[in-house]
Amino acid sequence: MFSNKFIQQRIEKSNKLKEQGYNPYANDTTKDTTIAKFLNVNDDLEHVENKRDENRIYTVAGRIKFFRLMGKASFIKIEDESGILQGYIARDNLAEGFYNNTFKKLIEVGDIIQITGYPFITGKGELSIHATDVKLLTKAISPLPEKYHGIVDKELRYRQRYLDLIMNSDVKKVFHTRSKIISLTRRFFEDKGFLEVETPMMHPIAGGANAKPFVTHFNALDVDRYLRIAPELYLKRLVVGGFEAVFEINRNFRNEGMDATHNPEFTSIEFYWAYKTYKDLIELTKEYFEYLFEHLNLPTKLPYGDLEINFSNFTEIPLIESLTTIGEVPADITNDKDKILAYLKEQNLEVNDKLTLGQLQGELFDEFVEEKLIDPTFITEYPVDISPLARRSDTKPDITDRFELFIAGREIANAFSELNDPLDQLQRFEGQMEAKDAGDDEAHEMDADFVNALSYGMAPTAGQGIGIDRLVMMLTNQHSIRDVLLFPAMKPVAKEIDLLEEN
Repeated sequence: MFSNKFIQQRIEKSNKLKEQGYNPYANDTTKDTTIAKFLNVNDDLEHVENKRDENRIYTVAGRIKFFRLMGKASFIKIEDESGILQGYIARDNLAEGFYNNTFKKLIEVGDIIQITGYPFITGKGELSIHATDVKLLTKAISPLPEKYHGIVDKELRYRQRYLDLIMNSDVKKVFHTRSKIISLTRRFFEDKGFLEVETPMMHPIAGGANAKPFVTHFNALDVDRYLRIAPELYLKRLVVGGFEAVFEINRNFRNEGMDATHNPEFTSIEFYWAYKTYKDLIELTKEYFEYLFEHLNLPTKLPYGDLEINFSNFTEIPLIESLTTIGEVPADITNDKDKILAYLKEQNLEVNDKLTLGQLQGELFDEFVEEKLIDPTFITEYPVDISPLARRSDTKPDITDRFELFIAGREIANAFSELNDPLDQLQRFEGQMEAKDAGDDEAHEMDADFVNALSYGMAPTAGQGIGIDRLVMMLTNQHSIRDVLLFPAMKPVAKEIDLLEEN
């Protein structure tokens, strides 16, 4: 595994360190501050006459990212999670022989070191640390890529995220933002009175969404289980039980294709609110975005590639209306199955003749409307045929009280007033089972226990899911879901396949 000659050279240096009495993997650091704090508390040295203060002693630690060796002194730059700092390492300030015999010969870029010293400003005006002691904490036996600015190969970045994080500081910023978004999301809903709960991740029935599941086996019970495709049906069971506002920040798993917006495992938040409707959730969603933008200190207009998204411009439009006003589909065909089939074929689009009218309307939307929705847009009034868990409209029985939120041509959220009529729900599940028998492997399974739960009465409820990964993409100007997942799913390379076969 470590046959590379450059790695062998570093292993030799590690052994020489041991011979000199140094532990190349020490665990007795005395670090007492971060680089960011060091830079912050010492920026006043600009106003000190000699630009230094030898009475201020700090110990910082980080990875060496730059090394400029000179005769009796050297400059290095070390980086920790908070920032990067220049260090001045002079022979005469260190233990006798350490600079020439150890520091110059055995310590190199990639190693993690500890520096104790005082702050000063160099002749070029850079706040730095003047070392009085240097200690190796971790010897890196694999060399970093030569290009200091980072790794260009995206495949390598995703497969070796640890190396990506070492080399690309901007990547760290993206994941700091992601973490903050999740934290703010939790705080927003808690402040609204929602209770955070946890529901199973292995289900006896793949339910809560139309998706193909991953299948595993529970040895103790000798039964198959499905990795969660959505927590919806369990969260609504809790509403039946009397919890009136619940949420879960959840990991979901769907055995589907991968592209710029899909990963087989992903993060979302789902929340359910008794005695509310989907209209209430539209207002709550706007408030949620305002909250995020305020606490992330973001402007309401954000770039996204070549686009500019105006997050202060939320609009709302029914799905059927959007087909004509946005998708430019002829108005006289949108409610006629045969005409839609003919129109789609005229557009050279493959279509299944067995699809229902509502499903075909969904096909029209996907093809002609979705990618045009740049500013935040709530698409409402979805057909019943593509909304098996949503409540029917009281005035339009073929549509549901539902919306999806689209931004930059991508779905970010899905919400509806929940179906709480157990007989209607049973019929919807039966319709889904017919679709499955007809070849739809993403159709919803029958969940008899959920229907039974509804038979005890669920208060009028509105529920919503928001895709955290896609939300982070929008707010950090990232165009692949892999760029906001620390460890995205990847097709195995030859070496990984060999290891799997060996084991």
